[in-house]
Amino acid sequence: MTTTRFDVRQKAAEAGAALNRGDGVSALAIFRTIIEAGGGDASIWYGTALAATLAGDRATRHDAITKGLEIEPSNPRLLILKADDYAEQGNDRAAASHYNIVLRMIPEGAQLPPDLAAGVDRARERCAGFADGYAKKLTDRLAQKGAAPSHGDGRFARSLDVMTGKRQLYFQEPKVYHFPELPQIQFYDREMFPWMDRVEAATDNIREELLGVLADDAAFTPYIEGSKDRPQHDVHNLLNNPAWSAFYLWKNGEPVADHIARCPKTMAALEGAPIPNIRHRSPSILFSLMKPGMHIPPHNGLVNTRLICHLPIILPDACEFRVGNEIRKWELGKAWAFDDTINHEAWNRSNETRVILLWEIWRPELTQREREQVTALFEAIEDEDGKRPDWDI
Repeated sequence: MTTTRFDVRQKAAEAGAALNRGDGVSALAIFRTIIEAGGGDASIWYGTALAATLAGDRATRHDAITKGLEIEPSNPRLLILKADDYAEQGNDRAAASHYNIVLRMIPEGAQLPPDLAAGVDRARERCAGFADGYAKKLTDRLAQKGAAPSHGDGRFARSLDVMTGKRQLYFQEPKVYHFPELPQIQFYDREMFPWMDRVEAATDNIREELLGVLADDAAFTPYIEGSKDRPQHDVHNLLNNPAWSAFYLWKNGEPVADHIARCPKTMAALEGAPIPNIRHRSPSILFSLMKPGMHIPPHNGLVNTRLICHLPIILPDACEFRVGNEIRKWELGKAWAFDDTINHEAWNRSNETRVILLWEIWRPELTQREREQVTALFEAIEDEDGKRPDWDI
């Protein structure tokens, strides 16, 4: 006679209670009863594997994991047990392949039952260990060949990090416009922008003007402001949040005259920078303010025909910025350029306010003709729509 669904659940509960007591022998006997009665789904085989582990029955554990995965090949608990077995055998590559399937299925930060959460944490820890060990072996062999990465071998060193799983791959994902065949560069080499020398040299003058602005409590406004004719979708609690705020000198291609009048030395420092000029879109030039404890969550920019530049003006400790798979700390008075269409985020973990000067420039790979065409394209879109577009830095 086939066991009813109620009987299977009751027996499974009894087996679970035995597992919780640490009585693997009794639990294994109950699970076998369920399987013999035709109730062997993937969860029952998983329980059987756990019971066999407690009972010290390695053959039954192996058989239960195999049969459970035949029924449900993507069961994360069974995949983790399979990976654990490979890890115990010293087969790091096989273990990593099974762990990584689970890690790809379950996003970081997901709310999980305690047993699965512990397994996922173990998978991440062991994969990191495998990557470190594999990287060391590769580096040792490269050293024997005289090709080990050293200072100045940034791209090659980063390629090894990606190959060994230390770094995740990130690519441009612009929200509005993608210009094809541009290089996937997260942070650009500072030496590519000699005009930044002028900007950095003006840091003290820019700070003096900024301090005058900060004396006006109403000068900065929330970076993300709501609009009456747009949905008030606020996933990250940033809408109208003054913890991330801005003081614009130029906004969406239009000068803010009274703000520019307060910061003439700042604007003078940017002379010579290859700043786009696209009607009602570019440039945007602003002071970006993050209050203590503020986190700007991961996001992507709009168009990959520009880069974003930062110059830290007021910089407490514990402020970091991630672009793709690289995290950097700002340095006071040191500028950088990055591709904001690659996923990025920022943190102010200090107890003080952080302020940077932020502006946009053309991608250096675009020819003058291509810049003119991109400008014409967005102005043509506005002409066709008959209204000013939505745009943001």
